[in-house]
Formats: sequence, C-alpha cells, structure tokens
Amino acid sequence: MNERVQPDSDWPDLGFGVGLRAEHYDDVLEGTARTDWFEAISENYMDTGGRPLRVLEQVRRDRPVALHGVALSIGSTDPLNRDYLARLKALADRIEPAFVTDHLCWTGVDGRSLYDLLPVPYTEEALAHVASRVTEVQEFLGRRILLENASTYVEYRCSQMPESEFLSTLAERTGCGILLDVNNVHVSCTNHGWDPRTYIDGIARGRVGQFHLAGFTDMGGWLFDTHSAPACEEGWTLYAYAVERFGVLSTLFEWDESIPPFAEVARQTERAREIATGKSGEGNRFAVA
Repeated sequence: MNERVQPDSDWPDLGFGVGLRAEHYDDVLEGTARTDWFEAISENYMDTGGRPLRVLEQVRRDRPVALHGVALSIGSTDPLNRDYLARLKALADRIEPAFVTDHLCWTGVDGRSLYDLLPVPYTEEALAHVASRVTEVQEFLGRRILLENASTYVEYRCSQMPESEFLSTLAERTGCGILLDVNNVHVSCTNHGWDPRTYIDGIARGRVGQFHLAGFTDMGGWLFDTHSAPACEEGWTLYAYAVERFGVLSTLFEWDESIPPFAEVARQTERAREIATGKSGEGNRFAVA
C-alpha cells in the first residue's frame, strides 16, 4: 500500500483477533492463546452456563470481546423473536462486548429455522423492511449493531441494486455498521460473476466497523463458505484492497470446521496484521506473557 488510509469509522479499533472456539479453551485458560481480541458466537453462550460461560467471562476480563450471532434473521418476514432478543440483551449486558454483530440474511419463516444464512432481495421494499427491523433491534438492545454480508449462492431476479449499495444504504438509514467479510465478498463474487473490487468500492466509507477473513471449499463450479481452511491468496489481496479503501479496522479470522491448533489460526491473524499495518504481532497490545 502506497498511502495509509485513516479510518473514518467511529467503531473501536480492537486490533487483530480470533474466534473463540471450545477446541482452544485450554489454550485460552492457560494464557498461551495470544491475540488482541476474541469473537464469541452469541448463540453458544446465550442458553448455557457452566464452563463455556465461565471461559467467556474470563476472556472478557483480559481481552475485548465481540458477540457474533447467526440467528437474528433480520431479513425474515416473521416478527422479530422477542425471546431471542431478550436473551441476547442479557448476554450483552453481562459481557459488555465491543461489538454485537449478525448477518444480513433471513434464516427461516413461519417460526421454522432452515439453519442457513439466506439472502434477501435487494429491493426498496426489502430495504425499508430490514431498516425498520434494525432500528427496532438497536432500540431494544440499547446499542448499535453491525451486519455482515453473507456468502450467497443464488440471486433474485427482482433485485434492484447491488448488495453493496443495499448494505450502505441500510447503514446510512439506521446508523448500524457493516461487518465486511472479505472472504464472503470473494465467495459471492466468484459464485455470481461479480467484480469483487467493484463490490468493495460500492460500500460507503465510514460505515465499515470490522473485517472478517476466513477460508472456503472449492466445489469446482462454485465456492462454499465453510471456514475450514486458511485464506486464499485472492482473499489476502482483496483484504489489502479493503484496507486501502477503509483503513485499518478491527480484523478477525474465523475457523469453524476442521479446526487446527490455535497457533495455526493465530498465524492467519498475524498475516492480516502484517498486510494491514506492515508490522508483526510480537508487540500486539494484549499479548499474554
């Protein structure tokens, strides 16, 4: 990068983090899991006590934490799940995360979950619908949220605008932030024949509060977002392009299947640090001795 862009986002800069996974609890508790911050999957801690919640509370005492959900279903036509929101608010009030995030998607209809992150049509009607729900969620939680671009595998013929424009306008109307998942940009753009740089250029500056990185599975004719591998070289190049546009923001690497030792995941995070800042993680701000 020739010239460092200064972020104009008002979201906190946490540095470079790793998803908190049960496979790494021992590393976390023993203090050998060195990273700036952790992201916890909200639903894994909303309905459980015992060790998982104790680990999360201990992590939060030592590190910033983000809560990342997969079941808000902000794009559904079902009424918002008030019981779910109450449990999410209770967890957020208990943990005091730096971010509460979820996905721009719907996950079910008529009270039935499809256990997938399904795309919304990018229409003015859908935009108004989702915006009203985002506003309601933020008022209920008493905090702003960030919404992530999900990996997608189908498009709607009725869509009236690019996904990036939909996200940017949603953020402008509601004050929510955008969690820009660079891996998902690569996956969706490859699957649909979109240009990934044009996608990133379509996201308004000042609206992105966080980056995600991950790996995927190449299915031959399309890419499947599995979070089961290191990031690809195209993903790293696209991340560098995103940093050039939006500046250095809180960045997290996700690994959710075939999870390797913590050190392997941390190496991905440190590569992100080096790309974004030109520095190694030897002096990372929250390192544990």
